[in-house]
Amino acid sequence: MRQGILANEEVQRFLTEHADEVNQDIIERSLGKLYEFTTASHRCEKCPSLDGCINIMNGFEPKLTIKMNLIDVEYSKCPTRLVADERLAISRMIESMYMPKDVMEARLQDVDFEGNSHESRLTVIEMAKNFLNELDDTGELPKRGLYIHGPFGVGKSFILGALANELAERHIRTVAVYVPEFLREIKQSIQEQTLHEKVDYVKDAEVLILDDFGAEAMSAWTRDEILGAILQYRMSEQLPTFFTSNLGFKELEHHLTYTQRGEKDVVKAARIMERIQTVARPVALYGDNRREK
Repeated sequence: MRQGILANEEVQRFLTEHADEVNQDIIERSLGKLYEFTTASHRCEKCPSLDGCINIMNGFEPKLTIKMNLIDVEYSKCPTRLVADERLAISRMIESMYMPKDVMEARLQDVDFEGNSHESRLTVIEMAKNFLNELDDTGELPKRGLYIHGPFGVGKSFILGALANELAERHIRTVAVYVPEFLREIKQSIQEQTLHEKVDYVKDAEVLILDDFGAEAMSAWTRDEILGAILQYRMSEQLPTFFTSNLGFKELEHHLTYTQRGEKDVVKAARIMERIQTVARPVALYGDNRREK
């Protein structure tokens, strides 16, 4: 066993590099650490995955060093651990509320151009890439997002989910919110005394995605005190906001004008529309309903 340990190429290299510090006595007293080193996986060569790591410290590989006149072993992150940590850091850049898992795992390269939606789909993808290119070129987030509107099932949410993942790889924090469910929870949060916390969580995001905007049952309170407050803050702070909606701007303004009780307020609806147009550019997306395939 001793001969095998000392014949190890990396052990030999270490002993040569530290010949002025290491003598035979130190080697003999350090055989345990040298054995630990030689039986471990280096650069993940013996480990099938992070979960299958054979090393004493999962995801860490050993390095020989000199401590207190003895050869010792220090551990540093292995390549697989570094990749896993980077993926975890990226995943933490995306926080979603009530969004489907497949949407939040989307990638731009997965967006297809089949069916009769090619032209508008290409336009939307190009605008999303322009947003990313401006970020890459200037190092700053563009001030306006996109308001993507069109029929059910054409892939509006999927494209923005893909954009969120592109932003995450650039370490930009994105919050994606399914608006109807968010507003239902907001009403319950009044009793739980968590209203301000949830609103602040959404409005402070570096990039905000509001999915299915305009599908919610509208009340004067949710329009003015919740949506209005979020959009006012993002407009004043020049934070980019993305929307998906089945409604174009004219339809959305009509939706915002009338509450579920039949109350009409043209001025407040116009005020919300002004904020939306300030933080996002409108773009239409048409085509086949992919949910029916």
